[in-house]
Amino acid sequence: MDASWRQVAAGRGRARGRAAAVPSSGNGIPLGGAGGGRVKGSGSAVPSGPSPGRGQRSTGDEAMPTPGASELISQRKFEEIKKANEAAARKLVEEQCSSSSSDEGDEDLEGKQGKIVANTFVSYTAHTDGDIHELERTKQYVNEAFQAGAMTCLICIASVKRNQAVWSCSGCYCIFHMPCIQKWAKDSQFLVSSVTDEDFGKKDYPWPCPKCRFEYKRSETPSRYYCYCGKVEDPPLDPWLVPHSCGQVCEREFKPPCGHKCLLLCHPGPCPPCPKMVTTTCYCKKAKPIPRRCSAKQWSCQLPCGRKLLCGHHKCENPCHAGNCRPCPRVSRQKCVCGRKEAERSCASPVWHCDQVCGKTLPCGNHTCEQVCHVGACGECPRSGKRSCPCQKSKFSLPCTEDVPTCGDSCDKMLECGIHRCSQRCHRGPCETCRQEVEKQCRCGKHTKRMPCHKPYLCETKCVKMRDCQKHQCRRKCCPGNCLPCDQNCGRTLGCRNHKCPSVCHRGSCYPCPETVEVKCHCGNAKVTVPCGRERTTRPPKCKELCSQPPTCHHTSQEKHRCHFGPCPPCHQPCQKLLEKCGHLCPASCHDQALVKQHGRHQPMGPWEQPAEPAFIQTALPCPPCQVPIPVECLGKHEVSPLPCHAVGPYSCKRLCGRMLHCQNHTCMKECHKVTEVDGCTGKNKAGAECLQCEEGCSKPRPMGCPHPCVLPCHPGKCPPCVQMLRLKCHCKITSLYVECRKMTTADINEKNLLSCCQNQCPKELPCGHRCKEMCHPGECPFNCNQKVKLRCPCKRIKRELLCNKVRENQVSVECDATCKEMKRKASEIKEAEANAALEEEKRRQQAELEAFENRLKGRRKKNKKRDAVAVELSLWQKYKSFLLPVLGVTVAVIIWYIAHGVG
Repeated sequence: MDASWRQVAAGRGRARGRAAAVPSSGNGIPLGGAGGGRVKGSGSAVPSGPSPGRGQRSTGDEAMPTPGASELISQRKFEEIKKANEAAARKLVEEQCSSSSSDEGDEDLEGKQGKIVANTFVSYTAHTDGDIHELERTKQYVNEAFQAGAMTCLICIASVKRNQAVWSCSGCYCIFHMPCIQKWAKDSQFLVSSVTDEDFGKKDYPWPCPKCRFEYKRSETPSRYYCYCGKVEDPPLDPWLVPHSCGQVCEREFKPPCGHKCLLLCHPGPCPPCPKMVTTTCYCKKAKPIPRRCSAKQWSCQLPCGRKLLCGHHKCENPCHAGNCRPCPRVSRQKCVCGRKEAERSCASPVWHCDQVCGKTLPCGNHTCEQVCHVGACGECPRSGKRSCPCQKSKFSLPCTEDVPTCGDSCDKMLECGIHRCSQRCHRGPCETCRQEVEKQCRCGKHTKRMPCHKPYLCETKCVKMRDCQKHQCRRKCCPGNCLPCDQNCGRTLGCRNHKCPSVCHRGSCYPCPETVEVKCHCGNAKVTVPCGRERTTRPPKCKELCSQPPTCHHTSQEKHRCHFGPCPPCHQPCQKLLEKCGHLCPASCHDQALVKQHGRHQPMGPWEQPAEPAFIQTALPCPPCQVPIPVECLGKHEVSPLPCHAVGPYSCKRLCGRMLHCQNHTCMKECHKVTEVDGCTGKNKAGAECLQCEEGCSKPRPMGCPHPCVLPCHPGKCPPCVQMLRLKCHCKITSLYVECRKMTTADINEKNLLSCCQNQCPKELPCGHRCKEMCHPGECPFNCNQKVKLRCPCKRIKRELLCNKVRENQVSVECDATCKEMKRKASEIKEAEANAALEEEKRRQQAELEAFENRLKGRRKKNKKRDAVAVELSLWQKYKSFLLPVLGVTVAVIIWYIAHGVG
């Protein structure tokens, strides 16, 4: 039986010597790679289709394909290679994602594992108040499930990944690949049954665990992939659970069974001790029951046991203990069984035998008992009763004092050879050796020889049969066919490739290498134990110690970093070298071993040649320019700015100069520039010879109300008085006046009112409608109108003349007299008569319409309707009202006017 890693290895490589292993496209084109070269070891290229054999002749079309066919073949070949590369890349990504060493960062991975482990143990620690002392062994198995290389299948010596089906041994909790353990169980049963079972394959032979040799029945051979607790078949891959776990509560029975079940989440390895609290008493049952952990419920009160020992005289003085009491440790004088001797012996073994012969007289009275120190009666004399002769053919009844004689017949007892019988007469003592000559066959059955019967016959022929290992011959002389098991060492190289099999030569695969190897970090402080053979593929553990390698730069000590393999990372400490030009220390990071890209190393010969990878070399770079800030004042002395040490010198701050020009009104608008001091009397705010000359007009503020600019150019001091004429409107806004500007700007409010007056009457109207009588003035006109106005009574008949201001103030009013009231009464009577006449007219009209309607309802003919029509006669008022109404209105108006003027 070969290990699965041997079978995998047999399928690796590039199909050496097997051209059929190379995939081909649909057109028969080989896909051995991008170049489509020859298969290694085949000696010839893979045929790209039905090659011309015997009796066939290749045509010119097959040898020289058309351009269109060549393009089609190339395109198909490219697509096939592309698909193969994509599948390989996808498989690589899946393997990386499913490996036990996830591709996450180290810090994130440690934090994630810590959360998963804490969630797994949270239900257990809730019962133990956070105590995890009993979880150390289980925690080790859980941590190994996350550690790279720790979970290794001992059959194939390969890592156990998250997405692979596994099987866990219930004895040693070792994890194996499901296909590996199935093949192991099948091959183990086959080897045992093929060697020991005559009816091959009919008996149920057990198969052992590859690590702990725990035996399983054939029915217990794993056929399906379950989680650790056995609840879920094919547990899904969950990055937030322990690999191969279902995430449910374990609920397996504790070992030894106590009635409780495991509280952890589904986990690898053994279940921890039971954390439940039970009330139990001590071993001796003397102490009161106390609450204790179920896993440690048996306890000792340390009081004397007090139980009676087997000796029956003493009590157990040991502290309270489990199980039976120890034998009594005291010593006492005890008699032997026969009672002749007395000695000091352990109280735990009161029964003993002395070395004296009993010597009591037997019932026959002639002989004594020859037994050594025994209990009870001695029994009858062994020579009493009927006794047989030495050959057992005759019996005699003789006294015990006489010996039995020989019978004289032949002995006829079977000799040691088992074939012949003794030919001597009945005799005392053993028979002689068989001396007859017989034709004997050797043990292997190949040779015969005549020789004495008591001598064995072994030929010198060596057995050529193969031993049970099927590798070595038996080589035993005269072998009867049951060849002994092979006693040579196996010596085959194990799957670890480091050791050879130490077992006796055997058939099938060797057991996994029992050795373990420690994979250490660079300094050796951190280590992890892995199965032998995995040390080359196991990533070294993370060491938390600091790196102890000496620095490779000019610094006396290197930066603190953890232990690692290979060269130390680049130094990032400040250089601190003394710069030659300025004497400052270099503040840049250490650049003694900077990686510099090497250019022009190799020039390609043509476009067909692939460009070489860029080469980087480590070299010491010079210190960068000094960047120490030095305070420097600008040319115009506006500011003091820190400049790098290597760039110190005169500079412009790019601001405006801002120095006061000679006009004392404007500043220099040039960019920051150098200013020459004259006799040391030029201040920071006074313009120098390099500054601009002011060429602008005077921009000083004018007096309040003066709209004219200063006639002088930009000058220091006050501007001269303005002598220009200012055109103004008078208060009434009719006449234009001309006044000197300086008079107007220097006058007060009263003077300004006089200067703005035109000396004419105000043309504004008062609210009463009359013109203002005042002279041209500012503001609102005074309301003191004294003109006379006519005022009438409410009926407009009486009229009077009164002062305007009194009328506006409602101080005087004109009331109607008796004549006015009489005229009002007559006018109302006329209106009432007109209303009554109109009402009577409306009633007559409605009565005529009603009678006409009733006549139509009686069903008279249309021709008689004229006779039935009611003749309505119009009154005088209805006939002449359109003429009388205007005449009456005019008459009333004339009367009212006459009355009003007559009274006035």
